[in-house]
Amino acid sequence: MTNSANSREIVSVIVPTFNQAEFLREALQSVIKQDFVEWRAYVIDNHSTDHTRQVITDLQDSRITYVSIQNNGVIAASRNLGLAHSRGNYVAFLDSDDYWYPTKLTTCLRRLNDGHDLVCHAEHWLQDGRLTTKKYGPDRRALYRPLLMRGNCLSTSAVVGLREMFSLLGGFSQEERFVTAEDYDLWLRVSHRGHRISFIDDVLGVYRIHESSASSAVERNHLAESAVVAHHLSSLSSINSVRRRRRLARSHYLVGRTYQRLGSLHEGRKHLLRALCLWPFSPSTLIGLVLQSAALLVGGERRTS
Repeated sequence: MTNSANSREIVSVIVPTFNQAEFLREALQSVIKQDFVEWRAYVIDNHSTDHTRQVITDLQDSRITYVSIQNNGVIAASRNLGLAHSRGNYVAFLDSDDYWYPTKLTTCLRRLNDGHDLVCHAEHWLQDGRLTTKKYGPDRRALYRPLLMRGNCLSTSAVVGLREMFSLLGGFSQEERFVTAEDYDLWLRVSHRGHRISFIDDVLGVYRIHESSASSAVERNHLAESAVVAHHLSSLSSINSVRRRRRLARSHYLVGRTYQRLGSLHEGRKHLLRALCLWPFSPSTLIGLVLQSAALLVGGERRTS
């Protein structure tokens, strides 16, 4: 066992997983390699049938705790169980197919100690063996109304926040209609309560984009995000119908661009056209449509489902 077995639990790392043993190994190794050692990781395993348990045994680090769950496809249940087990002052989330760079916790804690309640750092996005840099924020984008009207600007595996804050908010919503967008709902509730959110431009981790991402998954996320937006808009009578249409158009624009990134150009064009119908004054939507139409004329699309 590691000689850090008696370290205090300052940061609780919550790692939900299901049948991703080798990705999980890389994720946990990245936690073990942190230059901040006072952490405990909670692997919340949704009854994996691969060698997930063996991965944890092989790592031989007593700071890693294994917890079993049957979450019925609701990942929020796994994260909430991790929150229930956590004892640290801070909570960091790490999906089992992502991983961190060694200074992640040190850098995030430094910003949190400056008086912030939640921080989110930049990431490398890994797709098809290529790394691209993704920065989130800026801080003003995480104020409640901009976050609601312009869309999610945080990444779960890049977030570290106060455990007490998450507990008081009740953790992630387990409503089925929010599944895949439950993180967005939580960041909205964090912001609505007036908690201070800050962004770090340093790239401190890697978010893995799987080639197997399917059109059905993109549509499911779109519907979940739309449900979250509708839920929050329902309590804001000051948002008029024009702004609501503009927000709905942005949802279609974002999912259209996601399809474009995945190579599903016909589906992407459909959503961009819907965005244009709802809000015909967006240069971004017009540019996206031109680019997708040109790509379709030149070479067609590759399958994503």
